[in-house]
Amino acid sequence: MAGRATIPSNNSALIAMIADEDTITGFLMAGVGNVDLRRKTNYLIVDSKTTVKAIEDAFKEFISKDDIAIVLISQYVANMIRFLVDSYNKPVPAILEIPSKDHPYDPAHDSVLSRVKYLFSAESVASDRR
Repeated sequence: MAGRATIPSNNSALIAMIADEDTITGFLMAGVGNVDLRRKTNYLIVDSKTTVKAIEDAFKEFISKDDIAIVLISQYVANMIRFLVDSYNKPVPAILEIPSKDHPYDPAHDSVLSRVKYLFSAESVASDRR
């Protein structure tokens, strides 16, 4: 099908993460971590000293890499760069906002959920016209 994005099929599709240390550690223990030949990792640990610019740069790097299929980002971190997260519209890599231990999840701020709600409301309006 034309226009569909494909995930690399050479078994090298990675999950990238931008989150707090506890969340990253949990995913690393599950085997999600990766370090390439240039010593670049597929994650960014966000703490009180991490600048918004560093988060923006990591997000831009992760969404531009061909070997990343999913970017997991803590919702409170996504709120720091909301303009970038909301403006991203490609299917691959998929951007998923996840909760963190210290910051509760708020569905009202989830960009994916808001897009789904918009699509269903647009479909319901279109189906009412039939």
